[in-house]
Amino acid sequence: MSERLDADHSAPDPAPAAGTGRTETDSATLRRLILTSLEDDKAEDVVAIDLRGKSEMADTMIIASGRSSRQVGAIAEHLVDTLKAEAGILCRMEGKDQGDWVLIDCGDAVVHVFRPEVREFYQLEKMWLSVDEQVKRTGQQD
Repeated sequence: MSERLDADHSAPDPAPAAGTGRTETDSATLRRLILTSLEDDKAEDVVAIDLRGKSEMADTMIIASGRSSRQVGAIAEHLVDTLKAEAGILCRMEGKDQGDWVLIDCGDAVVHVFRPEVREFYQLEKMWLSVDEQVKRTGQQD
């Protein structure tokens, strides 16, 4: 499941991952904090991908774009600071110094923030979305 998110983040909250002991509230709260932080920093083309049943690394992958290397770094840094301050979550971040692609590991969620050109080159969404979801997402961008 993947959904393109509006400003109101009306996407459904993820259910608990089978056998992980993670609760819906934990995942939903983390997801909400991430999406709010991305919106506050004017991240573009935000996509959330449900990884439950596809990977054990996380429940959700969120991909977003910033317009410049500077904005990508600022979005990532603000997200890490927000999650630490509001939820006590210590995230690991890689790639901030380059500012082309920043990976933020938040435990139950993994966030990728790209410059648009880099995101287009790697097309990370295609690795995780089904063909039907890719067609749906393409239709939503038009």
